This record gives sequence, C-alpha cells and structure tokens, in this order.
Amino acid sequence: MRFQTELVPARLIRRYKRFLADCRLEDGQEVTAHCANPGSMMGLAEPETKVWLEPNDDPKKKLKYGWRLVDHENGHFTGVDTSLPNRVLRAALQDRRIEALAAYTTVRPEVKYGQNSRIDFLLQANGFPDAYVEVKSVTLCRTPGLAEFPDSVTARGAKHMADLAQVTREGHRAVLLYLVQRTDCTHVDIARDIDPAYATAHAEATAAGVETLCIGTQISPAKVEIYAPLALGRPAR
Repeated sequence: MRFQTELVPARLIRRYKRFLADCRLEDGQEVTAHCANPGSMMGLAEPETKVWLEPNDDPKKKLKYGWRLVDHENGHFTGVDTSLPNRVLRAALQDRRIEALAAYTTVRPEVKYGQNSRIDFLLQANGFPDAYVEVKSVTLCRTPGLAEFPDSVTARGAKHMADLAQVTREGHRAVLLYLVQRTDCTHVDIARDIDPAYATAHAEATAAGVETLCIGTQISPAKVEIYAPLALGRPAR
C-alpha cells in the first residue's frame, strides 16, 4: 500500500493525549500531527525521534498532518498507524498472497460476531470452514529482533481471544494475525510481563484451536507491504 501523499520528515517534540504529537519539520516549523495509535508506543515516542508525517489538504480534518512512521536511522522503520494494517491485509487477502489463507475467495471486513464484537475479516470459500481473522498491529521491540504484543494492558484484546475460542467451538476456523509493523524483527512473542491476563487468554485460545499467524512488513516512506511470515516465540540464544 502506497501512502496517498508523499511523506515529509520531522523530529518528534512530544506525544500527548494519546492521539496528538507535536513535531518540528526540517524548516523549523512546528506542527501538530494526528497519532492514530491508542497504545503506549513504548520506545517509539522519545523526543527528537525522527518521524515521517503524511500531509493532507482535507478541509474536514482539523490536523493537517498524520504521523505514519518512526525512522530508526539505521535503515529500519516502524509503522505507528494502527489503522494501516487492515488496509494492507485486505489487499493481501483479496490477492491471496498470505499462503495460510490463500484458499479463501471471499473477504468480508468488519463482520459482527461473538459478544458485541466485530471480526476484522471473515474469509469464506466453498468447501472450507469460515475463517475469522483478528488482526493485531505489533510495534513493541525491547530485545533486538523480537517483536512483542501488547505494549500496554488490553482488556479488549483478551475479550477477542475468548470470542475467537468460541468460534472454534462452533466448528469454524479462528486466526489471530499479528502484523509486525517493524522491519528489524524476525520473531514475535507475547509480552507476558506487560499484560499477564492477555497472555493467559492467548494460551487458552490456542488450546481451544485458535491459530496464530505472524507476518512481517517492508516499510519505507513510500509504502508499506506485507513481507514474509515471522516465527512465533523468542529466538534461540
């Protein structure tokens, strides 16, 4: 998925109220950007971090910039927009580019299911059980090469695990898909110390038959694309 508008580099001044970020453009101008990320953004919101912003001229939008990327200035990037993974994955699922889900011919986003929940994608095909796919954006990295989820306590995430487990009991396929919006990680694991309840819910869902897929991305100031499967679990020492 290519960004709609050419991104511009800036330096982060501060992130506040979760969805706002003051940034300094290269010409010294200070602007406020929308931060589409409700998580803690641990390790990604330090002052003077290099970031990439997407400008817009939409009169309906109060803020004229959106924060899209963190530039680690070593050739690697992290995508911070949590609305982006579903757009990237919808195209990939429709093009049948995710091998584990390539048999499905119909992709339906935002379908109601469970206890007042919406599944990110309901996949269907003749001769196959329906597949309920829940997507999680992963940006936390505390150990080189290891991405972790979640980066803060998420009661909503634990609820999703219970809903997915129920789907498997009803004879359908349930898939938890971690999309890692970092280019510097090869493995994905659960941040058990950050949210033990989520870790327990994930283990119980796995025991019930919920599958976990981990997908990496290629990220640049021009575009974000799915890349390749990543390993679940901590890398061997």
